[in-house]
Amino acid sequence: MMNEWFTVVTITTLAVISPGPDFAMVSRNALMLSRRAGVLTALGIALGVWVHVSYTLLGVGLLMKQSLPLFNAVKLLGALYLIYLGVQMLRAQPGSELRQTSTQPPSDWAALRTGFLTNALNPKTTVFVVSLFMQVVQPATPFGVQLAYGAFISVAHLLWFAVVARCFSAASVRERLLAVRHWIDRVFGAVLVSLGLALAVSRNA
Repeated sequence: MMNEWFTVVTITTLAVISPGPDFAMVSRNALMLSRRAGVLTALGIALGVWVHVSYTLLGVGLLMKQSLPLFNAVKLLGALYLIYLGVQMLRAQPGSELRQTSTQPPSDWAALRTGFLTNALNPKTTVFVVSLFMQVVQPATPFGVQLAYGAFISVAHLLWFAVVARCFSAASVRERLLAVRHWIDRVFGAVLVSLGLALAVSRNA
């Protein structure tokens, strides 16, 4: 059991800190909006993890892993969502973000929803969670322990991306980049579009 926990912790840590759509959204929201928005995005990501954990524990993950059309459908949906977010950021204009935050600040729900959907529709997380439970977790492992694994994966996402949000929302960083924030938004948009297109054209997991 301890060896299983060690493997889960190690693989999860490496997977969480690897760059991807989650990192892009948290860093963008923390830098462009606020630390609160970044942390709420991180919380949404942590909640999104439970979508993957839930269907994996219910056996749907195994079905998805064995059914290429089903997995490709999920992957395409996630790719389209990333492209949509990226296009919205690419359309950023000088001063537009300042006008938005001064007249109608983004709601907490918007940041939470963005984080949740970014992770829940992220095929990278699908592959990670399903593979972890199918290849590392033994069939004899008690259901309660498997839930604990899921909780650890979720908390690991929350803690890591909360740190990311704190770093990117530091006043010294934001003040230096304030004048070029629309270009930063476009860079993040290009990253998300690129990730979405890469997912869309990839043939399998």
